Amino acid sequence: MSYLLNAVSRALKGEKVRAEGVLPAVIYGAGGETVSLSLIYADFEKMYREAGDASLIDLDIDGKDAGKVLVHEVQYDPVSGKMIHVDFYRIDMSKPITAGVELKFIGEAPAVKELGGTLVHNVDEVEVKCLPKDLVSHIDVDLSVLKTFDDVIKVKNLVLPAGFTIVSPHAEDVLATVSPALTEEQIKAMEEESKTADITKIEVAGKKKEEEGEAAEGEEKKAE
Repeated sequence: MSYLLNAVSRALKGEKVRAEGVLPAVIYGAGGETVSLSLIYADFEKMYREAGDASLIDLDIDGKDAGKVLVHEVQYDPVSGKMIHVDFYRIDMSKPITAGVELKFIGEAPAVKELGGTLVHNVDEVEVKCLPKDLVSHIDVDLSVLKTFDDVIKVKNLVLPAGFTIVSPHAEDVLATVSPALTEEQIKAMEEESKTADITKIEVAGKKKEEEGEAAEGEEKKAE
């Protein structure tokens, strides 16, 4: 899918532009000069929601084709959560690029549906290397292969588009597996362990307070 974004060159500082309800941005890379830009906030927000960081964008600046870019970074206001600045990176279509691509976990694992297990996955994105024309917005991960608690999906098991190379994580890293549900005995053991840990913390805190009191008393006697 192709995305088109219009921008205008900017001379004012970002703070003044934001005050007018416009999103400041900058474009750089691929041997070109750095250019400050202004975007219509709503237009970029809508496009970015669909395109993300791993989709090529056709950028027009002042009505002229500025080539293809990737969103390199989006800065957010820590209080309001609104976007306050965007960095675009120019893409040389003839050279391979490295980009993060989202993993989409599709289907249902039989080990979850039939055995009552819990799906476990900690990796939501992989870093890939490919030509810009081959870049995709996401890679599907089929969970239907997880039929037992011994089954795992590793990075090397991903079905990749032509021309893709995974840069990270490592090929043997696990992307998804299903863990069995905890038994009542295991749950009780965890609860007991938690209680023991809490009691230990209280005892340590009490002992520390007692030692501090004794130390203070000792200092008072020295002063006398």
